[in-house]
Amino acid sequence: MSDNEFSRRVAVAEEALRALFPATPLQLNEHLSARYDARIFLKREDLTPVRSYKIRGAFNFMRKRIANGSATGRFCCASAGNHAQGFAFACRHFGLEGRVYMPVTTPQQKIDKTRVFGGDAVEIELIGDFFDDCYAAAKAYSAETGAAMVPPFDHEDIVEGQATVGQEIAAQLDGERPDMLVLPVGGGGLASGLARYYAGESSPAFRFVEPLGAPSLRTSLEKGERTRLPQLDGFVDGAAVAEIGTLPYETLSRFAPDDVLLSPEGRLCQTMLEMLNLEGIVLEPAGALAIDALRDLKDEIRGKTVVLVVSGGNFDFERLPDVKERALRFEGLKKYFILRLAQRPGALKDFLDYLGPDDDIARFEYLKKSARDFASILIGIETKDPANFEGLLARFAENGVSYQDITDNNILADLLI
Repeated sequence: MSDNEFSRRVAVAEEALRALFPATPLQLNEHLSARYDARIFLKREDLTPVRSYKIRGAFNFMRKRIANGSATGRFCCASAGNHAQGFAFACRHFGLEGRVYMPVTTPQQKIDKTRVFGGDAVEIELIGDFFDDCYAAAKAYSAETGAAMVPPFDHEDIVEGQATVGQEIAAQLDGERPDMLVLPVGGGGLASGLARYYAGESSPAFRFVEPLGAPSLRTSLEKGERTRLPQLDGFVDGAAVAEIGTLPYETLSRFAPDDVLLSPEGRLCQTMLEMLNLEGIVLEPAGALAIDALRDLKDEIRGKTVVLVVSGGNFDFERLPDVKERALRFEGLKKYFILRLAQRPGALKDFLDYLGPDDDIARFEYLKKSARDFASILIGIETKDPANFEGLLARFAENGVSYQDITDNNILADLLI
């Protein structure tokens, strides 16, 4: 398909979307603009009816099947997140039956939201522990009933729908081309859609952002072929994809590995908290990726016009303690140690004297065993300045305190903390 033909189809899809919701805002953010000495615009996809851009692709896929008569009247999908909610909303809009397959482990909040958006039009089937189980079940259901399966990202109509974000940006900037577009990447539907929409000699620079623990695009570009990650960190659930989509990779393969930035999960948590506390913007981890990437782009964007796509705001506030914990650990303001202390009266009191005035005990577990000369302690310490830990560890050494820092040991941290 030519670029002109793709743009024409995106324009048709964008016009059809207006039956669901108005264009999401493109907002100049004064806070970020001042910090980075640039014009920073946020494309607020967290303000769609389902709080993510995923509704665009799902709607477009279903719209086109209804128009060409290829739909049987039933649709299905496999998802535990934003795609399921966009799918459910579109099913209710068209008045068609749909079925969503979700893992049994899906948080109740996501199940409830999908049910609200779909109403009586959507059935929810919980099956298996992982996405692959749901995907297999959805495919089997599609083959058995003829229901059209709506993929999350790897389809031309999905990419076309996500590219309506670019159509809106162009109109909202009144034809001005931004110097740079910063886009989050999971399966690649959104990123490849905008890369195609803005293709050409006057194309803005693109920077893509993935979680550090799920670098499927970056890894594929480095190897020169689509590569499936053997394991990934699922914290950024909206973008933690083991393998970039086939169709998106065809578009994104022209970019260099250095065009893909990797966002550490702990730093991303800092960004989420900052946007919540300073700007009142609630973001899910994937929705904060583009904003977090500014920290790596600060020297490159000075004086330029930069558009960041804020991809989603479906954040479960039950996760907030985990977000705060990860942010503190990344900043070096909180550490966890396993200590060995002599089992004698006063040993614990002596240890407390080693703490500085700004050191606060946030976690403490002490196990005394009568047959041992030493006891083990799990302790979490929070402080106001990372440099305080240098003095604390020096006092440990001076007084012969045996310890192991397990802050960055993911296996032990997950088990004990």
